[in-house]
Amino acid sequence: MVTQPKDLRTGRSVWEQQRAPPVPHRLLKRNLETDVLVIGAGITGAMVADALRDSGLQVVVVDRRGPAKGSSTASTALVQYEIDMPLTKLARKIGQRKAERAWRRSRLAVDAIAGRLRELDVADIAERNSLYLAGDVLDRDGLMREHKARRAAGLASRFLEAKELRTRFRIRRSAAILSYGNMAIDPRKATIALLNAAASENALIFCPVDIVDIDAKPRGITATAANGRRIHCRHLVFATGYELPKCVPAKGHQIVSTWAIATLPQKRRLWPEQCMIWESSDPYLYLRTTQDGRIICGGEDEEFSDEAARDALLPRKTAALKRKLGKLLRGADTTVDFAWTGSFGTSNTGLPTIGQIPRMPNCWAALGYGGNGTTYSRIAADVISSAVGGRTDADADLYHF
Repeated sequence: MVTQPKDLRTGRSVWEQQRAPPVPHRLLKRNLETDVLVIGAGITGAMVADALRDSGLQVVVVDRRGPAKGSSTASTALVQYEIDMPLTKLARKIGQRKAERAWRRSRLAVDAIAGRLRELDVADIAERNSLYLAGDVLDRDGLMREHKARRAAGLASRFLEAKELRTRFRIRRSAAILSYGNMAIDPRKATIALLNAAASENALIFCPVDIVDIDAKPRGITATAANGRRIHCRHLVFATGYELPKCVPAKGHQIVSTWAIATLPQKRRLWPEQCMIWESSDPYLYLRTTQDGRIICGGEDEEFSDEAARDALLPRKTAALKRKLGKLLRGADTTVDFAWTGSFGTSNTGLPTIGQIPRMPNCWAALGYGGNGTTYSRIAADVISSAVGGRTDADADLYHF
């Protein structure tokens, strides 16, 4: 197998309460020739396939499970342009100008996701502001410096002192940054809509297909499936999420476990404006609402990826999230209706790695998505589709291997 198989999620996410719309796919029963092979039918693979729709290239998508059956369905889907690494801290790691470019590109990516999903008439899209609370990473003064750095970079935000935060949102913290124009989505619906859009433009989807070998040469690439069938392609894209390809350098990246809960519907007990809430802490708590009035609360991240150990902690982590939610939002109904756990990737900078894999001509990958998975999926789709089309994305240098 060319990727490291993982049990990507356990429990039942809130997105699974309804039956998933169908995606046209078939079994791989013969050898294929195609221009681009995308390995992975989650949100990244869906965005890559959709981004290639106008290129005139033939696209094949394969997945070892099925459309939207991996970690995308475990996402809490706070689609934010704010990167896990604060702008002030990222500037110290990669330089001020690059850090500002990275944050601005994330802003553009969120706008692009919103535009495309609205074109596809995807339901359950809600524009949301974001409330970033003082914590053990950035205190009140640190948040003030972060606010000024964002404003200097052209990113609109408002600094809230403790009194205004308490009056406006009923939250007791020393300070917060309010930012604008983020988005809450149903990640499974979005993934399926994008896959169906790609399929309508003649992309072919095959599931379940487990790729076990890749022979990459400058003149072409051959991917071999577990059943012996071969796919010959000019370009190959690993969109395998947190199942890292064995051929991809993983230095600086880690797999982390996270947990999430969704409450019973409670539209009358939700906080004012229903903005997305997260903390400047490590690990941080994050909250959003759903269309039917539930609160999704996630966090309690730990730096290990052992699936059995992760799953065993689900009851304890569920109780911890419920307790923290009740402490932050007094008066909310914290009754848990859904609880789940999964794995995701992180990097030392909070930025993903996107680009051509060293020593593998015309093979591309993206990894290290952190808490900005959907946003970085869009950036990956832009960078990789540009490269496949013979162009260079203006920000590709921020993410390359």
